[in-house]
Amino acid sequence: MKFQLKNILAVVAVILAFSSCSTDSETPAVNELSELTKFKEITNTSHTIELYAHTGSLEQGYNEISLRIKDKASGQYVKNATVSWMPLMHMTTMTHSCPKSGVEKVTAGGTLYKGNIVFQMAQNATEYWDLKIDYTINGTAYTATSTIDVPAAAKQRVTTFTGSDNVRYIVAYVEPHHPKVALNDITVGVYKMESMMSFPVIDNLKVKIDPRMPSMGNHGSPNNVDLTQSTLDKLYHGKLSLTMTGLWKINLQLLNASDVVLKGETITDLVPASSIYLEIEF
Repeated sequence: MKFQLKNILAVVAVILAFSSCSTDSETPAVNELSELTKFKEITNTSHTIELYAHTGSLEQGYNEISLRIKDKASGQYVKNATVSWMPLMHMTTMTHSCPKSGVEKVTAGGTLYKGNIVFQMAQNATEYWDLKIDYTINGTAYTATSTIDVPAAAKQRVTTFTGSDNVRYIVAYVEPHHPKVALNDITVGVYKMESMMSFPVIDNLKVKIDPRMPSMGNHGSPNNVDLTQSTLDKLYHGKLSLTMTGLWKINLQLLNASDVVLKGETITDLVPASSIYLEIEF
């Protein structure tokens, strides 16, 4: 009995010692690239900039984009850069930008930077997008530019229009990424065109939604909640009721702070669809 007890105590001591050592010296590695896929590399003489997205590509509409900056000489990823970007659409008659966020560090000790860009137009045979990335490391400024692929989305994920106030608006679908038959959280971004290069977020509007299934008699769904702006991310959030799988047209109305309709129509038997809408299919 004493022999068995001594052996058990010895095993416990070894386990405790190993656990203590592991806790002190080993920190579980965090995979910064979890659920991200690299879709592009942009290079200059000093660095390679890797671009990532959840889908592994860009498309017309709202895109969350992550990036890392790799030093060519050392092979190490930069952790202390200050980053900004400028997307440009090169058309046959003009050049313009689009709505975009700032670029922020994801975690203090990590190598990943993140932001979003809303491409309101898709590329075509003669017109294309490029992305210029400016960044500073330890007081030294760098820049890198490359063309990027922005094909048309399979469904309408962004709509551009002029409101009754003569403002040019852009409304972009953000989420749900994976809609389901349920009451979904829905998010859209609302921006205005101040100039060919400036597309800021618009505050204090309301986005009314009326989701319909055109292939099923244009029926709607219950319990939808119109979208209002969050003070945290400046995007517009509400509830989207989807009662079955298939193609849904999310009819929109954009209202100002006084509830005056700036664009969009109420759905009736005589008006089966709004002039502004987004689409999802699942």
